[in-house]
Amino acid sequence: MKILVTGGAGFIGSHIVDQLIEVGHEPVVVDDLSTGNLANLPESVPFHKVDVCDQAALAAVFEKEKPEAVCHQAAQMSVSRSVNEPSFDAQVNIMGLLSTLEQSQKSGVKRFVFASSGGVLYGEVTEPASESHPANPISPYGISKFTGEQYLSFFTREHGLETVALRYANVYGPRQNPHGEAGVVAIFCQRMLRGEGTRINGDGKYIRDYVYVEDVARANVLALTETLPTTHVAFNVGTGVPVDVNELAERIHALTSQALRDAGRSTTVPQSEYGPPRAGDLRSNLVDATLLKQTYGWADKTQIESGLKTTVNWFAREAGI
Repeated sequence: MKILVTGGAGFIGSHIVDQLIEVGHEPVVVDDLSTGNLANLPESVPFHKVDVCDQAALAAVFEKEKPEAVCHQAAQMSVSRSVNEPSFDAQVNIMGLLSTLEQSQKSGVKRFVFASSGGVLYGEVTEPASESHPANPISPYGISKFTGEQYLSFFTREHGLETVALRYANVYGPRQNPHGEAGVVAIFCQRMLRGEGTRINGDGKYIRDYVYVEDVARANVLALTETLPTTHVAFNVGTGVPVDVNELAERIHALTSQALRDAGRSTTVPQSEYGPPRAGDLRSNLVDATLLKQTYGWADKTQIESGLKTTVNWFAREAGI
């Protein structure tokens, strides 16, 4: 099946592309490269440097490629930027989604999978939230994701498009950039491996659900290719395991220190310092992925210990360590 992946040169999108190829599908990538990187993609994958907000350019891609399904990963990913620039967030995350939905409907696309966010959609939750938990976004980023899901439901009702919203927890792993809710993993890895100081916002007691990128990519492949329980459905994608930023920093500090020792480097990794809290940050957020597990047998195969080790080693290799 030919599948168009928007944001496909980015962190999550490129892992989805890899897994689609692995199981025999034909991905096509649209990305404006504002945060994506062509080095993340195999050379054989058709690539179009297009902004999803540019309807004419996007229409030309749909006309040329004629995809059967769309995996929409293109997004503005930063909660803090959404707080400071809500109109920019809405332009990318709402208008960009609408542009892609409209082209999908006009082109006869059968299924549309959307990268939503359980990490912001449910607001403050101290226990893993299921898909039935009321939406309570407090940032423009969360509001845009919630709005996006409503548009998916509309396109299903009005045009018969099969739609899936995947509500990600905090995704981390190789190729990650420092943007988005889980960008702290990339920031800590990069700075600690350089022996530079890192800063924890507020008191660091911000609980998150960290899910490994390959597990998230596998959820996307299932949502794109398997029979759906209903024509419009939302699935959480996470572990339900609470990890706060202080614990995360300690784990990455130990792993980066070990990586530097293994490479024979004398670099000392400083302990993190504390700074002011960041606007829009939730104190606690966890998701319950039981529905995805029961429907497709999906599992969060990568525990945080091994996922962080793989991620640190990847960043070390990128840094020539």
